[in-house]
Amino acid sequence: MTELLAGWIAHQRWFAGKGRPIDELDIESDVELVPRLRHLILRVRQGDDLDRYQLLLGTGGDTSGRFSHVRIGEGYYDAAHDADLTCVLLDGMAEDRDTGPLRMRHMPGADIDTSLRSLVLGAEQSNTSLVYGETYICKLFRRLIPGVNPELEIVRALAARDAQHIARPYGWIETDLDGVPTTLAITQEFLSTANDGWALALASVRDLYASLTPSASEAGGDFSSESYRLGVATAEIHSELAATFPTSVMEAHEVKQLIEDQRRRLIQMVEEVPELGRHAHVVQEAYQRVADTAYEIPVQRVHGDYHLGQVMRTPTDWIVLDFEGEPGQPLEERRALSSPLRDVAGMLRSFDYAARHLLAGHPRAEELYPRAVEWAELNRSSFLAGYSAGGGRLQAQDAVLLRALEMMKAVYEVGYEARNRPTWLPIPMAAFQAER
Repeated sequence: MTELLAGWIAHQRWFAGKGRPIDELDIESDVELVPRLRHLILRVRQGDDLDRYQLLLGTGGDTSGRFSHVRIGEGYYDAAHDADLTCVLLDGMAEDRDTGPLRMRHMPGADIDTSLRSLVLGAEQSNTSLVYGETYICKLFRRLIPGVNPELEIVRALAARDAQHIARPYGWIETDLDGVPTTLAITQEFLSTANDGWALALASVRDLYASLTPSASEAGGDFSSESYRLGVATAEIHSELAATFPTSVMEAHEVKQLIEDQRRRLIQMVEEVPELGRHAHVVQEAYQRVADTAYEIPVQRVHGDYHLGQVMRTPTDWIVLDFEGEPGQPLEERRALSSPLRDVAGMLRSFDYAARHLLAGHPRAEELYPRAVEWAELNRSSFLAGYSAGGGRLQAQDAVLLRALEMMKAVYEVGYEARNRPTWLPIPMAAFQAER
């Protein structure tokens, strides 16, 4: 059985160890949820790395052939795709059920409709989400990290305050790993009538590129009013986070240490992507300005991986999703206090991405480039204006820090694109050529 699972897991899009041999796979936990459905926690060792993954294992065969696309081996398949079995997850949360070491819980006062059937969303890379009807979305965290997931921690706390701009949580599933409660899944409100922020921004950019109107503010798909509202919502989320969780300040010497750490990361990234070396001086200058003017910086809980793909526009509001922090980072780092300007910088970088990524391979790329720059600047400034109007801290002295945080994000993006999407590499590279 373990050999079968090892051969299968290596090819899953959510498996973090692709390209490296699996030295050992063990079944750490095996719980029967209902007949024909087992919940497994797998321990996978690759060299010095040890990771855990969860799997809903369907047993007893698939006589209909419905699950051939998620077949693991003779008689076994990935049952996250089996709506006849995944109803047990809603049932368990509704009833606060314990099954072996698994604890299924619901939010106080939450009334869960257990009659709904699930459908797997197909777009995710690191998790698997089940949509129940048009009411709930249950995210299964495939790769397990001991501890409470920051998303569950944050949305539960914000929901208790009746905070706006979040998808209402309904329940979660947990177990103990290494002696600490560990989140396996979280169920939230499914925003069936909402539109993805990234898709809305791209529609605006496409409209601009196709328009005879040369100005981004005059094109039919002007996005700047939405960017302003998103800025307001971002400030309000930051205010709620500061009121809910502890806050602190980063002393001037700690700010300088942060800059030194980022200098080292820059050097490492230049070694990995030599092309970055031509622009390293721009990053170093931004870092040096922070070191020269270092002052106490307010820090708090933040989103940590903030961009247009993490926000949804409902008919009435902007909703912020996925408070997990940066994927792949240690849990303590994702929960650490940080400047809220880190989120602001992430969104500003996302506007640049939205404006420029459609130019890749475009026959009129050179002609359209000035429009891309104008669109990005218009929406960046609108977002910042909304952030200030919503109560976000954005003082004159913060401009230096914000610029440095953008550079940190762009350096990270260079490494990501070089490893995963080389054709997108010019997008973060452009960040070092623009003087702001």
